[in-house]
Amino acid sequence: MRVASLSIAGVIVGGIALVTGLLLASLPAENGEVVLPGLSSQARVKSDAFGVPEIEATQREDAYRVLGYLHARDRLFQMELMRRKSAGRLAELFGAKALDADRKQRIYQMDRAAQRIVADLPPAQRLTLQAYVDGVNQFIGTARVLPPEFLALRHRPEPWRPEDSILVELAMFQTLNGQEQDERMVSVMARALPQELVTFLTPDTDPYAKELVGGNLPRRFNPSIPLEALASLPGTDSTLALNQAVDAENVVSGSNNWVVAGSKTRDGRAMIASDMHLALNVPNIWYRADLSYGNRHIYGVTLPGAPAVILGGNDDVAWGFTNVTGDFLDLIRLETDPAHPGQYRTPQGWQAFTEHQETIRVKGEPDVTLTLRDSEWGPVSDQDLLGQPVAIKWTALEPHFVDLGLMDMDQAGNTQQAVAVMNRFGGPPQNVVIADRDGHIAWTYMGRFPKRRGFDGLISQSWADGNFAWDGSIPPDDLPRLFGPADGFIVTANNRTLGRDYPYVIGHNWSLSYRAHRIEELLKTRNGLTEPDLLAIQLDTRSEILGFYQQLALDALSNPSAADGSLQKSRNAIAAWDGYMKTGSIGAPILSEFRTRLAGAVFEKVVAAGQTLDPQFRYAWREMETPLRQLLTQRPKGVLHPRYQDDWQAMIVATLRQTVQALREKYPNVELDQLTWGMTHPVNLRHPFSKVAAALSGVLDMPAFDSDGCASVCVKVMDNAHGASERLVLSPSHPENALFHMPGGQSGHPLSAHYRDQQNFWRDGVALPMRTAVGEDVLQFVPR
Repeated sequence: MRVASLSIAGVIVGGIALVTGLLLASLPAENGEVVLPGLSSQARVKSDAFGVPEIEATQREDAYRVLGYLHARDRLFQMELMRRKSAGRLAELFGAKALDADRKQRIYQMDRAAQRIVADLPPAQRLTLQAYVDGVNQFIGTARVLPPEFLALRHRPEPWRPEDSILVELAMFQTLNGQEQDERMVSVMARALPQELVTFLTPDTDPYAKELVGGNLPRRFNPSIPLEALASLPGTDSTLALNQAVDAENVVSGSNNWVVAGSKTRDGRAMIASDMHLALNVPNIWYRADLSYGNRHIYGVTLPGAPAVILGGNDDVAWGFTNVTGDFLDLIRLETDPAHPGQYRTPQGWQAFTEHQETIRVKGEPDVTLTLRDSEWGPVSDQDLLGQPVAIKWTALEPHFVDLGLMDMDQAGNTQQAVAVMNRFGGPPQNVVIADRDGHIAWTYMGRFPKRRGFDGLISQSWADGNFAWDGSIPPDDLPRLFGPADGFIVTANNRTLGRDYPYVIGHNWSLSYRAHRIEELLKTRNGLTEPDLLAIQLDTRSEILGFYQQLALDALSNPSAADGSLQKSRNAIAAWDGYMKTGSIGAPILSEFRTRLAGAVFEKVVAAGQTLDPQFRYAWREMETPLRQLLTQRPKGVLHPRYQDDWQAMIVATLRQTVQALREKYPNVELDQLTWGMTHPVNLRHPFSKVAAALSGVLDMPAFDSDGCASVCVKVMDNAHGASERLVLSPSHPENALFHMPGGQSGHPLSAHYRDQQNFWRDGVALPMRTAVGEDVLQFVPR
């Protein structure tokens, strides 16, 4: 028995030793020599204290060949997931639980689009892309042991293709610009509600709006409350799940960015500040790199799987992004008729749908075959809109709308040249702020924007009569630009930056302008700015938005109808709120929840009207604050559910009671006047594996923490699983003073010293130099 026990123990120990040995063997080397076929001459990589590589090569193709190798070495599983998610091939790895996501993704036919895009690339871009791909495949083909995720899945990745890099780029299009819900929502509203009410509920402005070009008037704003239209809406028969049906936050993949001219800084340097808000995962989406080749030098953050520096600088200019939140997708209503089975009407008459079959391989189960339909305008959605089929017209799938032109930022020598590159790059449309080494600043749009004819894209339309169309894209020279404004700074934060005098409609559902307003407020009265000053603004948590609701609640609580003890206890917490979303802020949890629930109560009849046509209807407009405040201020009759009998005071007090009750149920051991924002606002960055195997959380995830910041109503955007994917402050004339944050670390390997070594700086907002001293290790890359 003792011998048997010892034998079993030996097997267990041996197994642990084997697994440990494999994991350690899969750690990447940071020194030595690597044979990299295709190099024109030797290249070398030095890494700094955080594992950030400095690549020295002879020419651009060599540098990106090395970058491809390093991306695969440090982030291969991330790359594998991105290409598979984009193409709808996750079920091959994860089985039936990924099948629904794959079915939905196959509708877009991104792999076919990627093939067309690669064939359409200019020769220079295609050459660099192929060099990058060859670098990725050299790592895949020569790695002794693959990263741990591949070992766990017993999966060896297929060779990387040029199309896979485009799939990674298209994944960013989908994250930033590829959502259908806005057009679906407004199309339902247009059918269910009077037109003047739809306009009132979907404004493009708010009290904090600040345009950059095109005048200062909005395109879509009804300052008068349409009383008759609101009063005509019937009450609901039952209480709706209002917190789900009205989205007062409407979190969007976005960012803050701004640029200050030399006239505003301590010594004349121009600086950009950029923090891009995306889903927070482990590893972080970005990978830092520094590339030198020939007489070119470019550095910043890169996207594993793609050959470009996304955000950063060269020796002459620096740039940062925020999402435009424009309208880049149309759902074209398809006219069908039983007399023409399998056909739809076009300006040329009835045409047959094009069909083809695709197979989804499912791990551990039989393959699944899909039949996909296409129209002349794009793929046919699997989800009808108001009972009719729709085709998806999306910039990411259009010929000549997507390329890799961002790599040409290595040649931009000043703001004018940088603007020209950005205007012609076919990437996900973004606001771009730019600074150059001479102290100049600029702002423009990046990407291709549809040039619509006959309509503005807000609601789904039939194109069968030929009156509506896309006439290509807006010419690059017609995109908005701003150089060197007199006040010495430019700010964007996913808000509307264009007045109605700009000749093209870019979007409708802009983000609330408060973040941009607050940044401008902090900049306009200050001079002698430095990099730490701009970082401090990125970390600002002031929320004037919730100040309106604080006063509303205090006024309601002063009324005798709210004299019961439970509400009066909450009054102390609300009165104690300091105006910030700090971890220690008392009252912030009540006010945030109160605002959300108020929006549900005020717009209850609107949601009910929409759900008569579409049970999944949700009202989620980012400028919702405009009609919400108008109604809460003027308090007209006929708006509220009949149970309130037009008594706004009663509704507000009832909503406060619901808020207090919900928080007490969720946090039963904490009194409301002791409940801090941090207690209700944890942030947890997780690895994909820990989401299905919680036992791995301690090894794979970043430790959860109570966070300051908020989802959308303060500058520091931080919410669970969503927030600043990086923070950068950079002057191109003084890169040695640049500051940088990102969650996690460079490496995707959980045993690497660089897996989590940047996390605490990002979490705590501690200034971290973008550049640190390189170590002694050198990785030499030699041609065969």
